[in-house]
Amino acid sequence: MFSWLKLSQHRHSGRIRPHEHTSYVPLGVLLLMVGLALGAYTVSAESPGPQAEAVSLTGTMPGKPPTIGATITSPKDGTHFSTSPVEFSGTCPDDTIIELYKNDIFAGSTECTEAGIFKISIDLMVGTNSVIAVDYDALNQAGPNSNTVTVYYDALPAQSDPLTSVDLKGAQLILNTDAVFRGTFPNQALNLPLTIIGGTPPYAVNIQWGDSNNKIISRNNNAIFTTPHIYTKAGTYQISIQATDSTGRVAFLTVAAIVNGQPSVSTTTNTTSTTTTNKLLVLWPLYVSAIAVMISFWIGERREKAILAKHGRLLPS
Repeated sequence: MFSWLKLSQHRHSGRIRPHEHTSYVPLGVLLLMVGLALGAYTVSAESPGPQAEAVSLTGTMPGKPPTIGATITSPKDGTHFSTSPVEFSGTCPDDTIIELYKNDIFAGSTECTEAGIFKISIDLMVGTNSVIAVDYDALNQAGPNSNTVTVYYDALPAQSDPLTSVDLKGAQLILNTDAVFRGTFPNQALNLPLTIIGGTPPYAVNIQWGDSNNKIISRNNNAIFTTPHIYTKAGTYQISIQATDSTGRVAFLTVAAIVNGQPSVSTTTNTTSTTTTNKLLVLWPLYVSAIAVMISFWIGERREKAILAKHGRLLPS
């Protein structure tokens, strides 16, 4: 067995000749190539990548804000109204959210349609209302202000001059919110902060969330409050809010709610990592063992040749 590994006798002289059938140089080159491949595999396995239980995140790099502003086309500048709310409409860049401000106070928001138009009803303040529209992109970056349209809400008997002031302590009821452009995800709570200005408590607030759900809230003061709601599907919803005080005054507010698509949470298990580690624990010892065997054979053969040469039993090469 394994006779090819043993020293053999010369057939004529009977002397033992060295066995040098093993080609150590090619074998060394082969082991070197295997070592390089194994090293590359090890480096690849240890390179940073998605960790176990990691969350894969995606994002959008900020771009330029809208360069085209919205335009209010209706109502016309200088129009007087005796009732509120009043519908405002105009043109706008597609895929934007339009926010209206009256006398620098947020009045409501809505989505710009694919046709490039918007329509929204807003509550007017008694007297003069300077209204502008601002378009916002998906990153909540504002575009240029629209044209200013000044209208008048003649809630009191007609006078020679339009009313220019408002008594916020009781003469008028106003709803306000800082939830101008809120983004949430399905099955996550959207918190809507609301402020009731003016009027006489107690107040009844009716919130229609735009998904066939509504909520009625009773308030005894003007302190800001927050009410949550959970949407089950992605989309843009119009939240319509109506508040009534104890004297019958009514206030309206419309807000666009943006519900993004459900985020993709990717959890990477450590199965692949464990398998790779197990392979490396087997391959590296085998590789080292192969090198050790080759070196042992080479040293053994050198030693055997030296012994045979010493006793004169080794034929010259």
